[in-house]
Amino acid sequence: MPRLSVSRRAFSALATAASVNALMPESGFAADDSKPFGLKYLVGSCMYGYQDVAKILPEVRKTGANAIDIWPKVHGNQREQMDDLGEEKFAALLQDNNVQLGCITQYKLGPFGLQDEMRMASRFGCQTIVTGGSGPVGLTGSELKSAVAMFVEQLKPHLAIAEETGVTIAIENHGNNLIDSPDSLKWLSELRPSKHLGIALAPYHLPQDAKLLAELIKSLGDSLEVFYAWQHGLGCTQKLPKEQELLQMPGRGDLDFDPILHSLKDIRFSGWTEIFMHPVPRGVPILEATADVTSEINRSRAYLESLLAE
Repeated sequence: MPRLSVSRRAFSALATAASVNALMPESGFAADDSKPFGLKYLVGSCMYGYQDVAKILPEVRKTGANAIDIWPKVHGNQREQMDDLGEEKFAALLQDNNVQLGCITQYKLGPFGLQDEMRMASRFGCQTIVTGGSGPVGLTGSELKSAVAMFVEQLKPHLAIAEETGVTIAIENHGNNLIDSPDSLKWLSELRPSKHLGIALAPYHLPQDAKLLAELIKSLGDSLEVFYAWQHGLGCTQKLPKEQELLQMPGRGDLDFDPILHSLKDIRFSGWTEIFMHPVPRGVPILEATADVTSEINRSRAYLESLLAE
């Protein structure tokens, strides 16, 4: 009997998660322009390294967020933990902590390997999966536009599944990728055939020019699904003293987020905002103690909120 009771509770949690998330707007624009603008925060599970997801979920609400972005190895291992737990138990954990599954990050599967992942996300009411682009790198001009157009054409069968499941495939401008420059992002935005193809914008991988980034956000408009509040600082490819590594976080490094936030406000962005950085090596938390990770996210959130309040 106890096993049956848990199963019923977990199935109820899964259904609740799906129904709540289904009420969220599909596009990156706010549904009601009359409402005060605010950022919709998302917590990346990998910020806590390989910590038990059951210990991460209670931290989500403490950061001003109500949703989690689940990462797989090597950055985190919470996606693997989901499989180990099973959907019912994971759904129960979400319900216990009043947290939504807002996003799944899946670079390993790539843009053409997300079919089963989209169907799983749909069962949780999760509307966003982030991945990278696919194609030649280092292109410019007409060659770049043609390559982006080909990538979009190849995605069409997968976008049909995205539309069926209510999921948006958000392509991040990762370094050394087809989609890794402002022009490639603009072409992707212009050529996308469906609202279920979007952009996850990572300032870290772009020139650290606040004005350029602000104008890019305006150009991307409603194709913007995820905004990583993340700057380059001194990078994340070699081990640095922690204070230098943390310069990737908003409010610590040199990048001025003020014009960037103004652009987000101008387009009434209502997609996810994920305060973010990468530690070295991957798979460790950004700070050793779980409470300290939460505190550091809140430090950056306070900086962003102070700019919005001005």
